[in-house]
Amino acid sequence: MVQRFILASGSDVRAQLLRQAAVAFEVILARVDEETVRDALLAEDAPPRDIADALAELKARKISEKHPDALVLGCDQVLEHRGEILSKPRDMTEAGAQLRALRDDRHSLLSAAVICEAGKPIWRYVGQVRLRMRKASDAYIDDYVTRNWDSIRDAVGAYKLEEEGVRLFTRVEGDYFHVLGLPLLELLAYLTLRGDLET
Repeated sequence: MVQRFILASGSDVRAQLLRQAAVAFEVILARVDEETVRDALLAEDAPPRDIADALAELKARKISEKHPDALVLGCDQVLEHRGEILSKPRDMTEAGAQLRALRDDRHSLLSAAVICEAGKPIWRYVGQVRLRMRKASDAYIDDYVTRNWDSIRDAVGAYKLEEEGVRLFTRVEGDYFHVLGLPLLELLAYLTLRGDLET
């Protein structure tokens, strides 16, 4: 029997990816204080990969404890640039500052996913993508932020590669699904192996 599957994320993109892959799921948003957890891990000099993984697990575990019969998927994405972790921009000014810091340079996106069952992690994966941003002008960055603010306000690094944000880049090395915030191929392989997806 196929096990109930819960996405512990409010991300429209993650939900769309699962729907397009014909995965049956429901959404239950995990409310966690990501900033406090991230700051505590940074204070302990945790690497970006561990931060993404810990936040994904925290979300999955929180919902899994309330729904122990289900498989619960928690996800998180961390952007690392020159040793610094960038968060979602608080306002348009911060969004512009993030893009100026990233332009004409490389950065990494770490996309973590953890599945919990009965409050315990049973699968995890962290994918990494390396991106190089072009040397965009201040005027373009300002106009980009103004045009796209409603969409990018919830995006680390203040861009979405699947939208106009693609114009900011000259190179992307890695899995496109990882850029979107979900290691989809690895997740589908695991669910298929378990027998939760048809083969």
